[in-house]
Amino acid sequence: MAYRQAEQAAMARALDLARTPGVPTGPNPRVGCVILAPDGRVVAEGFHRGAGTPHAEVDALDRAGDLARGGTAVVTLEPCNHSGRTGPCAVALVDAGVARVVYAQSDHNPVAVGGAETLKRSGVDVEGGLMADEARTVNPVWTFAVEHGRPYVTWKFATTLDGRSAAADGTSRWVSSRPARLDTHRLRGLCDAILVGTETVLVDDPQLTVRDEHDENLPRERQLLRAVMGLRDVPADRRVRDDAADTVVLHTRDPHEALAELFARDRQHVFLEGGPTLAAAFLAADLVDEVVAYVAPMLLGAGRSAVGDLGIGTISQARHLDVTDVHVLGEGAETNVRITMVPQRRASA
Repeated sequence: MAYRQAEQAAMARALDLARTPGVPTGPNPRVGCVILAPDGRVVAEGFHRGAGTPHAEVDALDRAGDLARGGTAVVTLEPCNHSGRTGPCAVALVDAGVARVVYAQSDHNPVAVGGAETLKRSGVDVEGGLMADEARTVNPVWTFAVEHGRPYVTWKFATTLDGRSAAADGTSRWVSSRPARLDTHRLRGLCDAILVGTETVLVDDPQLTVRDEHDENLPRERQLLRAVMGLRDVPADRRVRDDAADTVVLHTRDPHEALAELFARDRQHVFLEGGPTLAAAFLAADLVDEVVAYVAPMLLGAGRSAVGDLGIGTISQARHLDVTDVHVLGEGAETNVRITMVPQRRASA
């Protein structure tokens, strides 16, 4: 009983380690690990600090040294079973002489799956599922992506009260206020890909980078992948072709194909910032998982709609969303209301 309590306490600590501030939220999951001696004492802790760095188990094993032999590794995610930038954690645990492994969340990533079986075949006692629900909250986007086989999609747009993203002459400068634009860059920084259509690139020529409060680009290593989808070519003089960040052109109009290619590139969170036509395509395909709307307290009466035709002919067909957060940004002429929502899935979805 006492040792079980030690394992539970170690898992709670491992979850705290996984949530360490400053650790990237992608593309790798955040993971924490605690090594217990046979008598239940904590002998080492570790956590993953981002792609290319040691995984949590290896970090903890390096700190534990010989004290790991015969002990228990308590880890928030099933140890991986593949070699990438680092070796398989399951093998590292076996080589370190760990007698027991307790993990919270199973790893459904097809690249890394199988760690538990490798451990069992090597004679290690393995238990999964301890505080699994808590572990899922540490990496909600990563969990969604590996379980659904596609990235999580956040659709962001700015609109007036009457649903216009731009005036009749195409101007849109004050629909999105400066506080809203700064907040947009914060949200971009939480994702690992930004997606627009070729129409947006050809007409608006956006740079699609993450910038700071001085409107300066963050370092390239902190930029997300710029993705442009559509059948038209993207000219070399467009700003998405500069060297501020990587860019990929997806030669398709199919949202499913676009997300599949981005997922194959190890992208788990897509920030959808395209125009009304692209937004409508993703909504129609039930491929929008979160909506962030910046609403300006103004009326235009005419102009470009925030979203294209959804094929809705009557109110009973309306697409409904659940509001999860409302926040006022700025004041006066610089006011926007940020509304975060989750679409209600259709019965056929």
